[in-house]
This record gives sequence, C-alpha cells and structure tokens, in this order.
Amino acid sequence: MFKYFLQFIALGLLIGAPVIMAQSPVPAGAVVDKIAAGFQFVEGPLWHPDGFLIFSDIPASTVYKWDPATGNTSVFHKPSGNSNGLSLDLQGNVLLCQHGKRRVARRSSDGSESAVAETYQGKKLNSPNDLTVKKDGNIFFTDPPYGINSSQEELKFYGIFRYSPAGELVLLDKSLNRPNGICFSPDESKLYVNDSQALKIYVWDVQADLSIANKTLFYSMTGGGAADGMKTDTEGRLYSSGPGGVWIFSPDKKVIDKIAVPETVTNLNWGDTDYQTLFITAGVSVYSIRLNAVGAAVSAETDLMPQGFELAQNYPNPFNPNTTIAFTLSQATDIFAAVYNERGQQVYELTRHRYLPGRHQLAWTARDEQGKLLPSGVYFCRFEAEEQVQVRKMIYIR
Repeated sequence: MFKYFLQFIALGLLIGAPVIMAQSPVPAGAVVDKIAAGFQFVEGPLWHPDGFLIFSDIPASTVYKWDPATGNTSVFHKPSGNSNGLSLDLQGNVLLCQHGKRRVARRSSDGSESAVAETYQGKKLNSPNDLTVKKDGNIFFTDPPYGINSSQEELKFYGIFRYSPAGELVLLDKSLNRPNGICFSPDESKLYVNDSQALKIYVWDVQADLSIANKTLFYSMTGGGAADGMKTDTEGRLYSSGPGGVWIFSPDKKVIDKIAVPETVTNLNWGDTDYQTLFITAGVSVYSIRLNAVGAAVSAETDLMPQGFELAQNYPNPFNPNTTIAFTLSQATDIFAAVYNERGQQVYELTRHRYLPGRHQLAWTARDEQGKLLPSGVYFCRFEAEEQVQVRKMIYIR
C-alpha cells in the first residue's frame, strides 16, 4: 500500500479568497492511501452493503471488487457495458451507468442485467455518466456524450433525468454543456450537479413533485482539469473532484479545504462500516482517506431494512479458523459484540463501536485477546445493540 502525505493547500492563496480551515474534516497529518492500482481508467466507487468496495474500469468493461480484509482485488461483474457511475437501488441491487450500452442498468444478486432507462421519447440516451438514488427510490442521473461520438447522438442535448419507481423517465434539465457529477444534500432538498468542462457546480431546489427549480451557481473552480464525481456528508459539506484533487465546500459555498491526490480524480464515495472513509478513483488507481466526517445518504436500501438489528449466522460454520459474522442495522446504533466459551467466559471482544444503518461484517480468527489460537469447541457470538441482545452458536473445529 503506497502512502502519500496530503498537501493541505490553502486555496485562498491561490484564488485570493479566505479559507475557513477550522471547519475542515481532514485530520491534521492525514495520509491518502493507494489501495489498488494498475487499471486502465477507474470510476464510480461504491461501498457494497456486504462490506467491500466496487468500482468501474471503463475501458476494461469490468467492475472490480476490493476486499478491505485482504487488500485483494477481483472481478465483481464483467462485461459491465463500459460502466461508469455505480449506485444501489432500494433492494440493494447495483445500478450501473453504462457508456457502451448507453443506458442505466440493474445488476441483480445472481449477476444478471436488466435495463432501467435507455431511451427518452423513442431516442437513445447519450451515455449515462453518474447517478444518485433518492430514499424514495427515484433514480437521478446525468447523460453527457462522453461515451459516444457526435454522429451517434440522437437527443441533441445533454440532460439531467429522473427515473421513477413506476418506470417513468422524466427530463429535469438540459441547460448544462456536460452534466456529470450528481448528488443530494443530506436532507435531499437540494440537488447538486456539476458542468464538467466548465468546472462549475450548480444547485437546484428539489420540489414536492420531484422536479428541480431555482438553478443557482454554487461554485466555479479554477485550474486545469475538469469537475467530476461529488458527494456530501451529514453536515452538508460538499466534496467534488476538481483540479488537483478533492475540493471540500461548506453548505454556504465556501472552500474549506482540498485533498491533494497524485492522479486526476474521477469520482469519490463513502465507505467502511462507519462511512468515515472517503474512497477516491483517480486515473489508474483507487485511493482512500479517513476523515472527521460521516457520509450522507449512504444507501437508499436502508429504509427497507428490518427494524432494530439482525444478527446472521456466522459463515462458514463449522469453521477453521476464520469465520465472518454479519449484522444488519436499520438505524445508527451502538454495538458491543464479543465471543464467549461454553463456560460463559468472554474470550474475545469483536467490537465496541457506533455503526450507521446498513449491512456490516466482522471477522474472527478463533484467537483470544492475546492472539493465542483457542481450542476446538462450541463458542457463542453475543451482540448487544442498545436494548436488544442476539446470540449465535459457532462451532470451531481445528
């Protein structure tokens, strides 16, 4: 894993405006880690609810999976239709913006694909680029022409669209030259979209009928390069790819900080069990950095999760010596989990942490607190989630 010390550039020195550094979510002395490399052109990072990162390699027509436990990368979905942006629908299926197939598609859990949106008023879309899913299931996406040449264009404009759960495709705006990155404010009352080559970020008010209105210039970046993927955190800060790395803005349009990245940033997203890690796709590599912030609108499917929490049976079971314990939360919850032997003695503390809604995984290697391998036998995994307790029996065979 290659590490680059971040260069926290006071942007006020570059553009003549003051920077409110006190609000920066970037810890002093933080580092950006290169966690995967050697691809062709990466995009669309997405933290999967099963506890791993997926991302697109557009020219390779492949979605890759990065395992945080091992640091290894493997193929998640291929061919991907030259996918770019990725997201999740309400059921936890992966949504893909496919340049090659000129559509938004859905990948089911069995790996099969189905079209979500591919034509508007009988004409093919250009090449859907990025998307975000509202908590009610509506899919908002941008449709610039980056995946096609001008002779293939049928729409003759580059739109921002909404696809409803009922199957209706609605054009929201066609005023931008190259609409690209797209995301909501934490309360979903505002929609941010950037105009890539113009380096401008715009914001609209989301209306009760899900149209967008009151278009306003949020910020105009300077420097070489382009604007691309964007996300917000729970405090309403906006994170946008831009010249030199990731630009961080306060909700009132002030530049707070900039995360320097050694390659051209294409997109970014939140992940890890607490959603305080920002994953960044850039050039041929994927980077990550821990921040003093929590990602907003982590995934729409959390609204459909069971109330409280669910503890799954460990897998594999019986096991030797590695096993995985998965649990699902419907809301942010303080979790204490530990492993006990048959005499009721605690042998290992798995976690004592606050987790966001979603599916999470913990690993146990059949060792005690001192790292000593335990004897074969029956063990119990006990989870405490506020006022709820769940226990699962585990069988360890050496």
